[in-house]
Amino acid sequence: MPRQLIDLSIFLENDVISDPPGYGPVIEYHAHKATASQVTPFFPGLAEADLPDSEGWAIEQVRLNTHNGTHLDAPYHFHSTMNEALGERERAITIDEVPLDWCFQPGVKLDFRRFDDGYVVTAADVQAELARIGHQLSPLEIVVVNTRAGERYGHADYVSSGCGMGYEATMYLLERGVRLTGTDAWSWDAPFVHTARKYQETGDASLIWEGHKAGRHIGYCHLEKLHNLEALPPHGFYVSCFPHKIRGASAGWTRAVAIIDTALNASR
Repeated sequence: MPRQLIDLSIFLENDVISDPPGYGPVIEYHAHKATASQVTPFFPGLAEADLPDSEGWAIEQVRLNTHNGTHLDAPYHFHSTMNEALGERERAITIDEVPLDWCFQPGVKLDFRRFDDGYVVTAADVQAELARIGHQLSPLEIVVVNTRAGERYGHADYVSSGCGMGYEATMYLLERGVRLTGTDAWSWDAPFVHTARKYQETGDASLIWEGHKAGRHIGYCHLEKLHNLEALPPHGFYVSCFPHKIRGASAGWTRAVAIIDTALNASR
């Protein structure tokens, strides 16, 4: 079956702003010449010169938090409990407990690049975009949001760029059976710098992390720091985003990929 695979993930790399100061990844690279001395202790009597070209192995030491790079947030990241709106307040599941069938499903793309940085998307905005692309949501579809942040990755303003998904917009998706969403921005919510300004003006703490906190009422996951969403059609593709299995963690890194059946799409 002819397929097109589209990489939706950013790099884990040094010196590219993808997180607030102090939260970024740190990668130390050790090349072949420098590691020959690591190989010889495994084989008593072996000299570095005995190795082909006196080379050892390439290896990297990486310091990360679970929210570096393209990653999947578990409901546990948002709050200690979930599913209050479904009748019973439950312990929020961690990343190793996320159902695998949430992580490989048909995808839908909502194009919100027109919204200003810091804009909070509403349920009406979601409805209007679904009407524009002619799509009705089905349970477990993965909904990804294309914001202006996608084009700012690698620039100093990336973390403060893009719109965010508000509580009512998030609940609109969850109430229709969506359990996994994603964004190309640093956060599913509006960037903190914009929310902080609104909080200072209003004193309303419910504005803080409102999209994330929807997980208290219906448990869900979302992808953050996706990339290349501009290459996707509005629908007609699958998303694969299985997270690393980190016991008891709030998130796991993923190589998110879109899969398009080119033969099926060509016949439409």
